[in-house]
Amino acid sequence: MTSQPTLTDGTVTLRPARSPDPSRLAFYVVLGQDQTIGTTTVVLTDPGTAALGVDLSERARGHGYSVRSLRMLVDWCLAAKRDDGLGLERVEAWIPENDERALIVATRVGMRREGVRRRVRDGGEAPEGHVVLARLATDPPLTEPGAFRSLLNSFLPRKRAIAQMLVRSSEEGEPRVLMCQLTYKTDWDLPGGVVEVNESPRVAVAREVEEELSLTLDAGRLLLTDWLPPWNGWDDALCLVFDGGTIDPGDLDGLVLQAREIRSVRLCTLAEVREHATDFTARRVEAALAGLRGEGPGYTESGHAL
Repeated sequence: MTSQPTLTDGTVTLRPARSPDPSRLAFYVVLGQDQTIGTTTVVLTDPGTAALGVDLSERARGHGYSVRSLRMLVDWCLAAKRDDGLGLERVEAWIPENDERALIVATRVGMRREGVRRRVRDGGEAPEGHVVLARLATDPPLTEPGAFRSLLNSFLPRKRAIAQMLVRSSEEGEPRVLMCQLTYKTDWDLPGGVVEVNESPRVAVAREVEEELSLTLDAGRLLLTDWLPPWNGWDDALCLVFDGGTIDPGDLDGLVLQAREIRSVRLCTLAEVREHATDFTARRVEAALAGLRGEGPGYTESGHAL
């Protein structure tokens, strides 16, 4: 059985408690000499990993004792065995999405948000989610500025970015816009795609156009920023439409399409865009064309000017 030391930070003391399960290590949370206010647990799960928990009495909550207790427990779990620690690689907590208090405590302990673990409720109701938070032995100490920034970065809201390119026919007359017939949905769309993490939207749209259409085009000026509300299983996103210049219609015959995503491409009139695309995509194309003429709103929501 793992030897459990008594841990203290001068205000809160963790005293070992008996546990019939060798994979579950328990501590009493004590104030002063003998005021027991709750318990903490370390559940050894996968090799090198433990899940943490804390349960304080109602009267002891709201005073920072949970944070103090868990910080000591995390430090002990991640400390090397030569320093009388457990020598674990990772400590984690699974917290219900709606338990704001527990999420705040875990964050103050230095545990980074990694995602949401979902499961089906009994009775087939809507799935319940538990936020997975963790701290690794290799994470920098909380006293370092980079540690705090990384912590904030793990739980502050993130928004998906999509970069698209407005490419027109070089022929005179009614403007025709390059549209893609996609393999994974029935409606057509402008060429482009999702911006990768830490990737410039301008770089992303040029990369997507080259990968999917074998076209090497530089992204010109930004014509439109369009906010897309949640839709059909997607979270909301920002769509940035860049000027892609013009293309000779005859050049379409030489394109090598990425068969996994692109079924065909066509230079479409606005009437054809409205026929093949969703209404909000058609509005986005019209707003981007207006931006090209210097008449556009610059920012829209689902293609609508505000």
